[in-house]
Amino acid sequence: MTSRAVPDRQQVTGMIDIPAIRWGKPYESLERATIVHFETGEELATLHQTNPGLVQRDMRRAQRARDILREIPSSELISMVIRAADLYLNADLPLGSGSQTPEDFVHYQSATTGLPEHMCRANMDKNHFVLTNMGEVLEALTRGLDLDILARGHGMEERGVPVSYQAQAPVIGLVLPSNSPGVHTLWMPVIPLQIGLVFKPGPQEPWTPYRMTEAFAQAGVPREAISIYPGEGDIGAAVLASCSRSMIFGGADTVARYQNDPRVQPHGPGFSKILLGDDVVDDWEQYLDVMVDSVLVNSGRSCISCSGVWASRHTEEIAQALAERLAPVLPKPADDPESPLAAFTVPGMAKAIDGMIERQVDVPGVRDLTSEIRGNGRLDERERCDYLLPTVLHCADADIEAANVEYMFPFVSVVECPQQKMLNAIGDTLVCSAITGDEGWRRQLIDATHVDRLNLGPVPTIQLNWLQPHEGNIIDFLFRARAFQEAEVTQ
Repeated sequence: MTSRAVPDRQQVTGMIDIPAIRWGKPYESLERATIVHFETGEELATLHQTNPGLVQRDMRRAQRARDILREIPSSELISMVIRAADLYLNADLPLGSGSQTPEDFVHYQSATTGLPEHMCRANMDKNHFVLTNMGEVLEALTRGLDLDILARGHGMEERGVPVSYQAQAPVIGLVLPSNSPGVHTLWMPVIPLQIGLVFKPGPQEPWTPYRMTEAFAQAGVPREAISIYPGEGDIGAAVLASCSRSMIFGGADTVARYQNDPRVQPHGPGFSKILLGDDVVDDWEQYLDVMVDSVLVNSGRSCISCSGVWASRHTEEIAQALAERLAPVLPKPADDPESPLAAFTVPGMAKAIDGMIERQVDVPGVRDLTSEIRGNGRLDERERCDYLLPTVLHCADADIEAANVEYMFPFVSVVECPQQKMLNAIGDTLVCSAITGDEGWRRQLIDATHVDRLNLGPVPTIQLNWLQPHEGNIIDFLFRARAFQEAEVTQ
């Protein structure tokens, strides 16, 4: 596609120098990376870079982070997290050599990740909600377990049975992405569990770890419990190697590399889907809004965004209707409150994804209906960034490669597949919204071990219940239940 003019944009608020954080103390490095505005090239911040040896040395003192948090009751830490929620959302907080208002935070995050500003605000609201409701979130994740039992390591259940839970790490390492700030809700319960935080921020999204750290500190959480190590991929590798428990966010190759490592919880593509049962598929038009929202919300950048709609019939009609809704969606300025699409700020990434899709479309049984409606392709190249326009493919068979792929923009394959074959064909699925009243098939869906989150009925894949685990329960990941008995010692 031909390049379009870049809209005029106001400058952000000036250059900020941001040090690394080593157990609460700022660390200045000779090596620094400059973060720039994805549209204007304006220099926004310098971020001090760390090295693997520094991370490895610091992790020898990781136990201190847990020790200092265990001096504070979990109930008080929950209160601190709730106070931090308001600071994160509303306060002017220090950041390196300057400070950052909530609006500054939104501008900077949008300017470096490519997300429209209203999506950044929505992610702030989501983070604020989880922090504010941390007591209820933890009660749900622990299934009502008294947090003092986790703090002591042992205790007595209400039914009079002794229990013991052993923390598997003093801190959790977090190798974070740049493309979506929504993932931060996954680690937020950690501080009230009296476990420290070790951040390796995404190169384009250091803003949330720094702002959250400062909000925690001003709410009373000991600074010594948190470290932030900016850098390249070798820093992420050092965090994973040095921490007994870590989360990492990446692509399918990242998940494959770490899925059998008990020390690492990998988060990658969700391959989330909507399945239409044979009993409802003739009325598919009733569920079109659910499908559109599931594909388009957050610019398709979430692992819970829908990348596949599966049905046994009417698939060409469904694909055509989705394409007619999504093909007119075009980029708007990042500060437009209705801006629907996020920019690709890493050079060459959008073009590479476009090439992969073109190879998948160029096979029998696949049609790109959105390109047919627009009369051109999906790649919108600009001077300093690129966009990928919403794409709807129709796949005549579930065995076609394009039937089960995912990309970080509004992309969906509408797949024709008999209902009796669907569960074997969909593969690993983070969120499955199965629209059916067929009780036999509902039972099969409930029993499907390759479906992580199951919605029965017309529930958008992007609709979450924060009182349920998102992808793996962080309590089960950080604590091990073990047998425990205690008898009185006589002398």
